Amino acid sequence: MAVLLPSAEHVGLAAVVTLALIVAWDAYWLTKQRSDVPELGRLPNGGFAWESEGVHEMVRQWGNLGSMAAMMVLPWALLEVSNTPVVYAVLWDVFLALHLISLLVPKRYAITSTHLFADGQRYAWERLRMAKRQPKRRIMLLRNGWGPFGPLPLGGDADALRVAREYIKAMEQARSTTFLSTESE
Repeated sequence: MAVLLPSAEHVGLAAVVTLALIVAWDAYWLTKQRSDVPELGRLPNGGFAWESEGVHEMVRQWGNLGSMAAMMVLPWALLEVSNTPVVYAVLWDVFLALHLISLLVPKRYAITSTHLFADGQRYAWERLRMAKRQPKRRIMLLRNGWGPFGPLPLGGDADALRVAREYIKAMEQARSTTFLSTESE
């Protein structure tokens, strides 16, 4: 009995539509970051907010940038073998280029007593922890329960990252103190 596979055109269309949805989703979160972090510097509630520059995002996202470059090239090698229309490879590269650009757009970050704001998202401190080994030019947090897919790097200039590290360590200390006091009750 022969198994019928979907046509290369249908697979190409599905891949491009999926990528377009991912790019649109990320664009939404990028636009949201200005409303989530409207002011920079020390915050009235005792937190801290800062903004990165494109070069900081390049340092922060270097691994993703390399992966996307490879993802842009790979379909071209497979077009002829798979009989996929060229238009899907072109659209794929256009959407990946837009996504690549979105990775380099300066981001706003904020630390409050309850949450970290990064990439337009809000993360509760209970879901995050500092990585044991810290890179020199960014802060590496890990999302609990995500395993190897959980790194959450933060970008910014050296001064902003130094202050942010102090706030993150204070949040971790406060969390462990709260945990110990509730455990002893």
